[in-house]
Amino acid sequence: MNLALWIAAGLLAAVALAGGITKTFVPKTKLAAANGGGWTGDASVGFVKTLGVLELLAAVGLILPAVLDIAPVLVPVSAVCWILLMVGAMITHLRYGEARFIVLNLVYLAMAAIVAWGRLGPEPFTG
Repeated sequence: MNLALWIAAGLLAAVALAGGITKTFVPKTKLAAANGGGWTGDASVGFVKTLGVLELLAAVGLILPAVLDIAPVLVPVSAVCWILLMVGAMITHLRYGEARFIVLNLVYLAMAAIVAWGRLGPEPFTG
């Protein structure tokens, strides 16, 4: 189970890193033209970049605390924060009629829920 939780956290971190880099460094006009990025056309540049930074922090928080053994409780906390981000993403994609992205966000949400549950319950890093 520990290995499965590491894999799930690693996959989520990779997704968060990719999304964070994209939202933080790619111009908003280019994001708006991308598939599934239409919502960025209606959002402010600051909001999009803030989401990007939050995703970068999630990527770090899902892996680094456990690897460095410094406050590993931040891993499930980051997973819970990722769940909240995915709820917001699903609501946004629902408003824009992008059903396939809602399903993808639901998969990410489920993975984050498993990581949070696993690290807070049966497979914590301590003990």
